[in-house]
Amino acid sequence: MKLTEQTRSVSRENALRERRWILIDAEGRPLGRVAARAASVLRGKHRPDFTPNQDAGDFVVVINAAKVKLTGAKLTDKIYHRHTGFPGGIRTTTAGKLLESRPERLVEMAVHGMLPKNRLGRRLFTKLKVYRGGEHPHLAQQPTTISL
Repeated sequence: MKLTEQTRSVSRENALRERRWILIDAEGRPLGRVAARAASVLRGKHRPDFTPNQDAGDFVVVINAAKVKLTGAKLTDKIYHRHTGFPGGIRTTTAGKLLESRPERLVEMAVHGMLPKNRLGRRLFTKLKVYRGGEHPHLAQQPTTISL
């Protein structure tokens, strides 16, 4: 496939764009608010050079995923489905069980649902880093903390 001049300039713009690291503390915050803010930063909607069809966002680090808050009866009533790929392989779990066993996955699924459902969304999702506790290995990137 031959690259046109327009395609080259778009990829060059993405390569030259300065990526920042943003830290979001999810302790005591509602899951939807944390996920909405993370998805917005991943897309780059907070930047003046936002373009819907380009990867203009920053890296997002979410800490304290185990301490995220679910309002109402969502701990028992909210159900997540997955499929093993085999006939009759539907598996369900509640948000409460998922919060106990894999809280990182709970935040990741909430953010993933708010991103575009295409190649761009899959590329944006790779810039999300979620951690169960307050420690993370991205101190060298000097992430800036934002409040919700």
